[in-house]
Amino acid sequence: MATAPATGQAPSADMSKTKLDSTDLSESDDTFQNNSDPEKTAVPSPGAAAGPPKPAAHVPPNGGVLAWIQVAASFAVFFNTWGVLNTFGVFQTYYETGALFEQTSSNISWIGSIQAYCVLVVGVVAGPIYDRGYFRQLLVVGSFLIVFGFMMLSLCTAYWHAILAQGFCIGIGAGLIFIPSLAILPAYFSSRLGLAIGLAACGSSFGGVIYPIVFYRLLNEVGFEWAVRTVGFIALATLLVPVFFMRMGIKPVRPRALLDWSAFTDWPFALFVLFTMLGFIGLYVMLFYISYFAFATQIATAEMSFYLVPILNVASMLGRTLPNALSDKTGPLNILAPGAIICAALTYAMIGVNSLAGIVIITLLYGFFSGVFIALPPVCFVRLTADKSKVGTRMGMGFAILGFGVLTGGPGGGAILGTNFADLHWTNLWVYGGTISLGGGVLLMALRGWLTEWKLLVKI
Repeated sequence: MATAPATGQAPSADMSKTKLDSTDLSESDDTFQNNSDPEKTAVPSPGAAAGPPKPAAHVPPNGGVLAWIQVAASFAVFFNTWGVLNTFGVFQTYYETGALFEQTSSNISWIGSIQAYCVLVVGVVAGPIYDRGYFRQLLVVGSFLIVFGFMMLSLCTAYWHAILAQGFCIGIGAGLIFIPSLAILPAYFSSRLGLAIGLAACGSSFGGVIYPIVFYRLLNEVGFEWAVRTVGFIALATLLVPVFFMRMGIKPVRPRALLDWSAFTDWPFALFVLFTMLGFIGLYVMLFYISYFAFATQIATAEMSFYLVPILNVASMLGRTLPNALSDKTGPLNILAPGAIICAALTYAMIGVNSLAGIVIITLLYGFFSGVFIALPPVCFVRLTADKSKVGTRMGMGFAILGFGVLTGGPGGGAILGTNFADLHWTNLWVYGGTISLGGGVLLMALRGWLTEWKLLVKI
């Protein structure tokens, strides 16, 4: 089995010559093989040879009761972070009715976009706090803010109330616990990291199923206030799991800086983040508007349009486990890039949807293939980072930049959609989301080709 060189001819003189080590599999019966040492599959950071000698490397157990308890606790964190974000399509559809306040689609989507961006950008600050040993405090404060945000949302009567409670309060609380809960998993898993993160990420899909159904079923029975409070009580109960059972596997030798400046000159890492951000734009166009599309065009009843969100998230459960488990054999970038292109095709397919069967099929397929955007980027961040002590920093930085895709996808899509309910520009919306997703997928494929010198059967 031959090994692709770690360095190759870069496309421009100023581009770093460092490349992701990858395993050439052309001589292995056309099947993907695991590298014996996953730590060797990362991009060496500039100047990595300099500095004081490193302490003995921590060896992840790759299993055991304690390790899998961390996965279960991370599942609960995903349930209440990305699971809450995946629920916003239901809130968008409810807010569009004007029952609570009257705002344009673009303005309403700012609530969910701010919430999602806070989840991603707050990780930049939460990472260094985590490094200083304050993981338990982060879990407690973040969990409190999520529950408190839901309780305050139940009292909202105006648009700006929802911005503060649902956008900022819940978003900041989720941001305090999301990145740290991911950063501890590489301390417990290496060769099975993709599977571990994939199982944890299923929590977001499960939350995206439970929360919309609970909210919608209670909406007509007990009203908006108690429907939201019930969601808050579920969040409280499930967040007690990570608060009591989550443990740091290893504490960094010294607290890391807020930013890892070498990431900006590490071209494989920087380009990966930029191209994945394009995929996030298209992702949030679909997540925010697929339910409202079915309702506004009368393709589905009001009840069925609400249920499209949990249907999407049911399919996403498989999309966050099977590809991640496969990525341990093939490499995560080999899965993420094709997944982004398929998501783009499904977004374009929304242009021709005119039946309930059609939109349900697209919802199921999109739920499956969109799962790669949540579950695989953390695996890619680990593989693209040579110095594992910087994984938390780079995760925080990477997700903060991906957050700009959230801000562009939701409100940008709402602006394109328009404000006239009788003349909404749905075709323009799907072209916008599909084209940007396609661009991200093609560029990720190009990045993969550059890193592997355009070899086909290479683990990367």
